[in-house]
Amino acid sequence: MALINSNDAIAYPDDSYENMQRVSKENNYPFPYLYDETQEVAKQWGAVCTPDFFGFDKELTLQYRGRLDSSGKEARSDARRDLIIAMQEILDTGKGPSEQIPSMGCSIKWKQ
Repeated sequence: MALINSNDAIAYPDDSYENMQRVSKENNYPFPYLYDETQEVAKQWGAVCTPDFFGFDKELTLQYRGRLDSSGKEARSDARRDLIIAMQEILDTGKGPSEQIPSMGCSIKWKQ
């Protein structure tokens, strides 16, 4: 797993790579936090919001695009963990779930 920030850090300095690295360390994220400075990754994958989750199989074929969980805007401990369930299904069967609920969040801050 990796996090990729594609937001325009010049227009939105809170979304800068340096600031997101700090957030990652403060929250003890156990995975790399990367920066898509050109926004090409977001464009190629069709990302539209933050967060937007993508799950790939071992051949790097996209098998899941959807939400993290069923919490909505407020985190809930009893939320259905859609991303974890999807990744387990990909591991077990090689395919993502047939039903995938889109992510919701803030729009990506595109460069002009």
